[in-house]
Amino acid sequence: MNIFKPTVTNIVSRIFGKIANFEFFFPIQYVINFTYVKSMKVDLSEFDTIDSYKSLNKLFTRELKIRRDIDKSENSFISPCDSLITELGDIFISRTIQIKGFYYKIDELLTNKFEDKKIYKIYNGSFINFYLSPKDYHRYHCPVDMQILKAVHVPGTLYPVNLKYLNKVLDLFIKNERVIVECKTKRNQLFFMVFVGALNVGKIKFNFDDRISTNSGKKDITTYTYGDTHLKKGDELGKFEMGSTIVIFFEKDMVELTQKKMKKVKFGDMIAKIKS
Repeated sequence: MNIFKPTVTNIVSRIFGKIANFEFFFPIQYVINFTYVKSMKVDLSEFDTIDSYKSLNKLFTRELKIRRDIDKSENSFISPCDSLITELGDIFISRTIQIKGFYYKIDELLTNKFEDKKIYKIYNGSFINFYLSPKDYHRYHCPVDMQILKAVHVPGTLYPVNLKYLNKVLDLFIKNERVIVECKTKRNQLFFMVFVGALNVGKIKFNFDDRISTNSGKKDITTYTYGDTHLKKGDELGKFEMGSTIVIFFEKDMVELTQKKMKKVKFGDMIAKIKS
């Protein structure tokens, strides 16, 4: 049994979440929203106006008001979010890169809650890391038509996941709280999406299962299984309450990556070509 004890970062994030959810008197809330938008250089051209958000968290988790054009071609795998690609490439046996040569073991990140034969499928496959900054759109979407097979919530610390911390904290993704979602395509190709918590991320939420509750005081790893959960490319999967990271692992020979490291992408952009 993996029992996690909350750290200072978890407590700070929980307090920050409560403050961010508080709805201040309108003039005060407007100043808070305005200050955040200006200081973080948030582009609201696809969203409601500053004065429409009654709390800072509602601004963080803002919903698109202008429909995004997404790559709808059958062999395209699109970005699930607006983000910066911090790393991508091939998986070497059982290791992949956090950033700048910091390797971590995939089986430690994914835990022992998945079948070994499925984890082995992604050895020698490929991966891509997406970093969502505080100015980004914080909702995430299905990158392809897919079926969700399992989700595993792993309690952990809440270190920041910006480039500074990725450069200095060994195994940061393994130490941080995360939710791992096992998925497959219509062609039965396997991939994992790992949603990594970070400092001030009060919650990682999923539309397909409201039982998943992060930074809530839970101490044990929790597994959720699904029998018939099918979603379409572009469907909203959920949201981060503040910025964080998504890592996707692809099984061997599933995709050809089409983006480059340190490239900004938006939800809907093609990031990989699915091989036949």
